[in-house]
Amino acid sequence: MARSKVNKGISRIDSGSTHGWFVRGYRNGKTYSKLFSDRKSGGKGKAQKLAKAYRDELNEELEAIPKKPRQRRIVISDSRNTTGELGVSRTTKVGPNGTKHECYSVSWRPEPGLQKCTSFSIKKYGEKKSFKMAVEHRRKMMREIHGPSFYKKLNKQLKAREAS
Repeated sequence: MARSKVNKGISRIDSGSTHGWFVRGYRNGKTYSKLFSDRKSGGKGKAQKLAKAYRDELNEELEAIPKKPRQRRIVISDSRNTTGELGVSRTTKVGPNGTKHECYSVSWRPEPGLQKCTSFSIKKYGEKKSFKMAVEHRRKMMREIHGPSFYKKLNKQLKAREAS
């Protein structure tokens, strides 16, 4: 069941001895919440009205708090990766006429919400060279996005993870 915008940020709780409307808002990784009990508010309808009023007030307060820019998350490992290099995968592309082409595909995100990709043909370059070209391209893109010392930082993170 889709929640209406009228009750956005408000949830109904009917569990055990708890009955009421729960308001929740977020800003900069912090959660703001409050429960409006049916019993303490004078009934289910009154509790809902109080919850909506509080939600509107809370939203105004949260809008006044400047949003901190979110740091980009850097993934350092993925259990689904089979090539040993994140962002590089061995794939089969199907052309418009139905022909299949084996290649190494490379993907990266130059900015949040934007994904880029390219590929290197195994038929054209051979297995080893196409993989090497894909890895080099991925690393070049990651250095352009995150700075020249990206792989030094990444190796430190990997070593720290292995040590713990």
